[in-house]
Amino acid sequence: MKEVSIVICTYNEEKTISDVVSACCIMNPTAEVIVVDDGSKDNTETILNRLKKTCEFRYEKLTENKGKSWAMVHGVEKARNEIILFFDADVSNIKQEHFTQLLAPIKNKEANMVLGQPSETLINYRINPFSSLTGERALLKKDIIPILEDIREIRFGVETFINLYYQAEGKRIKYILMNGLKHPTKYDKTTPIKATKEFVNEGKEIAVTLINNYDLIIRRLELIGKKTNTSAMKKLNKLQVEVNNKLNTLIDKF
Repeated sequence: MKEVSIVICTYNEEKTISDVVSACCIMNPTAEVIVVDDGSKDNTETILNRLKKTCEFRYEKLTENKGKSWAMVHGVEKARNEIILFFDADVSNIKQEHFTQLLAPIKNKEANMVLGQPSETLINYRINPFSSLTGERALLKKDIIPILEDIREIRFGVETFINLYYQAEGKRIKYILMNGLKHPTKYDKTTPIKATKEFVNEGKEIAVTLINNYDLIIRRLELIGKKTNTSAMKKLNKLQVEVNNKLNTLIDKF
């Protein structure tokens, strides 16, 4: 059976980090739990050092804030096991079933990557356009190793890139609903002005990732085209033109 490494990337999440790390350790006693502290300035380090007395996990403290993608890559590089499970540091109401939902499809070879969507979010999960950018995801280490240098410095564009890469490679992606799991919005954690600013910055990083990796989008469309008929190919060609126009618009903005 493939062993699991759980990577928890955190930055100033003193309110939730203890509960998240404890749940990951207690509910996955055979897993390797790695906490990557991306240069937190709050009490995260104190809390984790105290928690190490009762929970077994590896604590990786980065000397400065490098961004989410850098922390994720650092976690993968330190991981010893075949399956990587990324888990957000700010979620709550974690249940045993959530880990089973994320890991079973990987262990049973039903999917190459599993994306988990918390049910308790600001936007209804059924219509949430950002559900694929979730921080809860399971995948094989061997599949993400080839792109570590590509994603190391793209910060919040990391999930977009990983998704594009997997789609372009024709890998199987499974989406699951993590019933009861709560993920707070930025507006729950900080002031409206600061939250809006962070949303805008993240949006720019995602847009730049799309612009810089247009080739992955084309590869994905070509892959779909091989599985479709002539009529569908015409629609895909039209879609390709539309995507190209939208990306050019984004380029003009940034």
